Amino acid sequence: MRVYPPPRKADWHPADVLAALKKRGKTLSGLSRANGYHATAAGKALKKPWPALEKLIATELGLRPADIWPSRYSQSHPYPPSTKRNSAR
Repeated sequence: MRVYPPPRKADWHPADVLAALKKRGKTLSGLSRANGYHATAAGKALKKPWPALEKLIATELGLRPADIWPSRYSQSHPYPPSTKRNSAR
């Protein structure tokens, strides 16, 4: 008998994130500006990893970033190695 890994949860669709924020009376641009970022910054986090903004969005929705973007997180590392900053100077 073959054992398969459990199915992976899919990332939220960007429209679902926008809808969840809208239900709370928030917008991505408002969230960005309120936290000192350019108005378009939070929108970029919907398409590419941006830990600080992912956390802002998730916190606003009462979730963890891994709940919204499971593909960006793993058990051993919060981000895949390709998106981590180089710690060597």
